[in-house]
Amino acid sequence: MIQRPFKQVDVFTAKPYLGNALAVVLDGCGLTDAQMQDFARWTNLSETTFLLPPSPEAAVAGADYQVRIFAPGYEMPFAGHPTLGSCHAWLQAGGEPRNPARVVQQCKAGLVAISRAPNAASPGGQRLAFAAPPLVRRAPTPDAVAALAAALGLQHRQIVAAQHLCNGPQHFGFLVDDAATVLALQPDLAALARLMPQIGMTGVGLAAVADAPSAPGLIGRSNREARAFGSQKAHAQLIEVEEPSVEVRFFFSTGQQITEDPVTGSFNASLAQWLIAEGHAPKTYTAAQGSCVGVEGRVHIAQDAAGQVWVGGDVLTCVDGQVLL
Repeated sequence: MIQRPFKQVDVFTAKPYLGNALAVVLDGCGLTDAQMQDFARWTNLSETTFLLPPSPEAAVAGADYQVRIFAPGYEMPFAGHPTLGSCHAWLQAGGEPRNPARVVQQCKAGLVAISRAPNAASPGGQRLAFAAPPLVRRAPTPDAVAALAAALGLQHRQIVAAQHLCNGPQHFGFLVDDAATVLALQPDLAALARLMPQIGMTGVGLAAVADAPSAPGLIGRSNREARAFGSQKAHAQLIEVEEPSVEVRFFFSTGQQITEDPVTGSFNASLAQWLIAEGHAPKTYTAAQGSCVGVEGRVHIAQDAAGQVWVGGDVLTCVDGQVLL
């Protein structure tokens, strides 16, 4: 066991301790899978990451570093807040990307581009955003919708749409009629725990969009839209839309129990790709998540001219030191 550089960061928030915590071991070299999993279990956070040099093949393809992402009970191919949090920690520790405008991260799901856009509202004056991975989605069966809706406490009349979503993790999404519906639900977690493995899901989430779907684009034309910014070399033209217009909640399996996630990057990524493609949401919006668990998560969504969805958020370092591992 040796001393390794370590950070604990808060993701998707500009206010300390009001986002989603992430443990980052900045040097994971020499650790076995079992050692990584044991440490992730010990941190008891939703995810713990370990940074490594990219594989030779990934390095040739442009990767700057490799990340391994572990929940307390299993390894994940991709996750959103670990992507932004790990990138923030790597940059803060002196990491230098090959391209100053972006970072390329290797994970089990492949290579993920992360843009670095100036933003006056963000700590440190810039906001990171990852390119949402390719999404595979399909319509659910009526039985799956009915069973999961009952476990969540949703009435059929409150459901606008539902979809299976997979961008590495397997998720199930509901679009509902109103933000008040999202915030008022009191799900039966035991019922979700029984149902999710049967349906092949690791997480179930729900969202409501203000002024949609009856008025698509309204949010984008309102006074909540702010100026565009970003360099020509950036992979996304991120938009400053700070006021939330989408309310999100997400329930996931830790491998031991079902819990509500403070802020979920991977679900917000797949949710945005689905909702924008179907015309349920504008191409640029800010989602609020975590209201029911005492946090103020903010996820900034923007689809660029090429159709790529970018998922942005602020990151703060709360703990900086060493870990014996």
